[in-house]
Amino acid sequence: MNDLRELYEEVILDHNRNPRNYPKKPEDCNHTAHGFNPLCGDEFQIHLTVDDGVIKDVGFEGAGCAISTASASLMTEAIKGKPVADAEALFEEVHRALTEEKQVGDPQDLLGKLTVLTGVKEYPMRVKCATLAWHTMLAALKNRPDVVTTE
Repeated sequence: MNDLRELYEEVILDHNRNPRNYPKKPEDCNHTAHGFNPLCGDEFQIHLTVDDGVIKDVGFEGAGCAISTASASLMTEAIKGKPVADAEALFEEVHRALTEEKQVGDPQDLLGKLTVLTGVKEYPMRVKCATLAWHTMLAALKNRPDVVTTE
């Protein structure tokens, strides 16, 4: 567990200090959603370019805490180039890993590098920070115009 905790801290700090695909709005983006956590003020816009059912490009803008920024950065790396169905399945896997008692690391586990996000479970108040970008990405894929919130 200490190795996972150290990895969690290392990856979260790295992605917070150097967020990938940020600030970025692909020129040809065709899916966008706005996410806001009124409890802590984290706020992001997720931009996607989807073509033939594949997420060709992704970026995000906005501001948030270290965990929400790192989670958004990790998410953009994880979904870029993936079919929409795979991104939706990854959303479900991340959400389940952060909100349910789930054993990670089994052969069916889709998380891979995203396993580091499970360290957030030690801080229940931060789970909503870690999932905001993911909920916003899902709303963007479904072209939902409403503001996404994790409250």
